[in-house]
Amino acid sequence: MRRRIRDDEETGELNIVPYLDVVVNLVMFMLLSMTGLITLGVLNVSAPRIGGEAGAAAAQESGPKLLLTVAVGRQGFYIAGANGVLGSDANAADLTRPPTIPLRADGKYDFPALSAQLVTIKEKFPNETQVILTADGTVVYDILIQTMDACREQVVKGPDGKVDRKALFFDVSLSVIG
Repeated sequence: MRRRIRDDEETGELNIVPYLDVVVNLVMFMLLSMTGLITLGVLNVSAPRIGGEAGAAAAQESGPKLLLTVAVGRQGFYIAGANGVLGSDANAADLTRPPTIPLRADGKYDFPALSAQLVTIKEKFPNETQVILTADGTVVYDILIQTMDACREQVVKGPDGKVDRKALFFDVSLSVIG
């Protein structure tokens, strides 16, 4: 016996409208709930630039470049310029020697001392705005952000409680120790 398909039998269509309603509502709920939980801060950072002939000519006209580098290691901060590390003739990426600014006695990074050191460098190079920031792979991201803040400006509280901010090296470039 053959089975005949009757004309009056209709195959039913899958109704996906309720499914789409649920998915759209879930997506909207997730987007709205996540924006309330996440607050983003924006810092202006850039990759180091490689200058061509025009950049070399401009560097010769303005005098020697500082090429300030701040390396964040497990032992503290290493500050270097074009002529070597502050107080040494080694490279800033050499994290095997003692740091320029060691950790405090409680084992935390000394951000006020870093800002104070950068203020003395800024006095010698008042027109310089660039700093190259590099960090050891084990350094926590929050420490890197606090280091950026310490490099960008010095915050001084006056005796009257008023906060005074002094711009330091606000053009931060990120680099990798390698």
